[in-house]
Amino acid sequence: MSQNDADTAAYISELIGRARKAQKVAEGFSQEKVDELAHAIAWEIAANDELLQEIAEFSFEECRLGDIPSKVAKVAGKCRGILYDVKNVKSVGVVEEIPEKGLARIAKPVGVIGSLVPSTQGEFHPLTQAIFVVKARDAVIFSPHPRSKRTTAKVTNLLRAVMRKYGAPEDLFITIEDPSIPKTNELMKQCDLVIATGGQPMVRAAHSSGTPAFGVGAGNAIIIIDKTADLADAATKIKASKTFDLAAGCSCDNAVVIDESVYADMLAEFEKVGAHLLNADEKEKLKMTIWPEWPANHVINRHVVASPVSNIAELAGLDIPEGTSFLLVEEDKTGAASPFSGEKMSLVTTVYKSGSIDEAVRITNENHAYSGHGHSCGIFSATPENVEKLALGTYTTRVVVNQPQAATNGGSWVSGMPFTHSLGCGTWGGNGLSENIALKHYMNNTWVIREIPSFQPTDEELFSGFTPRG
Repeated sequence: MSQNDADTAAYISELIGRARKAQKVAEGFSQEKVDELAHAIAWEIAANDELLQEIAEFSFEECRLGDIPSKVAKVAGKCRGILYDVKNVKSVGVVEEIPEKGLARIAKPVGVIGSLVPSTQGEFHPLTQAIFVVKARDAVIFSPHPRSKRTTAKVTNLLRAVMRKYGAPEDLFITIEDPSIPKTNELMKQCDLVIATGGQPMVRAAHSSGTPAFGVGAGNAIIIIDKTADLADAATKIKASKTFDLAAGCSCDNAVVIDESVYADMLAEFEKVGAHLLNADEKEKLKMTIWPEWPANHVINRHVVASPVSNIAELAGLDIPEGTSFLLVEEDKTGAASPFSGEKMSLVTTVYKSGSIDEAVRITNENHAYSGHGHSCGIFSATPENVEKLALGTYTTRVVVNQPQAATNGGSWVSGMPFTHSLGCGTWGGNGLSENIALKHYMNNTWVIREIPSFQPTDEELFSGFTPRG
């Protein structure tokens, strides 16, 4: 081991030691205490409009990603939603009893969590995770992206201040103040659970760290417009989804697949909400701006990520109308044949024409096989059969119906999806879970198993209704 490696291991070990000490104190907290702490985080930070504005402005100044109003709205809404989801959930002691099966479940902490925070969510992830952490009696060490390290440090210090105020150990929340890949790798080795949100290399590293990990997949949200859709409603909601935080989130609509019978009308509706359709020459300029090394790789130019559409146009040398909200490019190639088929993390949406719902499902699957496998898709439709075809025919964990994906996938007040900071994508996306990360993922369970009267069925009962062959 080199001296640098030894120094890194010692540094992380010191953080882990502090976090474990704090977590052992939290492990003794009552249900009333952890409920108080969960409420305190939401009240002192997420419900403090002035403080949220300060955090959002600080994040924007450091990262230059997204926009300030969206950051405020996202933290305020998601923290409230998570608090609502966990408010009446028991997380201490016996949390479930099933007398007829002789079972009882006791909730226990995971321990020290290593949280990998992406650059686009330097303020959001720590604040939303914090509610789960205290509710489950864990501790967490944040490993932020270097681009957003000061934002994550600021938020961590605010969380530590809330803990002091409410009589809990500050070291339930710690951040790596000068993050690096070696430090992140060492954290993943030494902690008890890794929660990794970010690019695929990060997620793969988490799963190969030797520590239990919840990694979440890349986004490439695709939305279908069939011939029975309310086109004006679809355009308004897709714009809201696409432009929220300037497309920083993984659920903003990257592609729209439109039935050919309403294709022209849908493009007209997009124009009404400020979308601008590029011609073939402009599309080529944009392609080489977003992916300067295409076709060698699909690495996105970081200067277009979560950037205003005017900035993207300037970089690409495009003349776009004043007031343009996002850009549209037409495409007929799917998967690896075109970079526009994948996630763009920018105010650019790809438009496909389809002749049927079956073709729309095929386009969705081919694009997801290339980028965003397992994450999400959606549909605007008044035809339940088409919704069912999309849900049955795609390899995704979420199918959003007549709603904006960015505002729905991670939890909303008009759907039943749990509020979360991270979205699992199933084995399709290389993840161990196909649901939103929630409180249960921050806890261990001990099952108490008591004897009950035998319930073993007879073979007659067990095999009734089955007819063997031959």
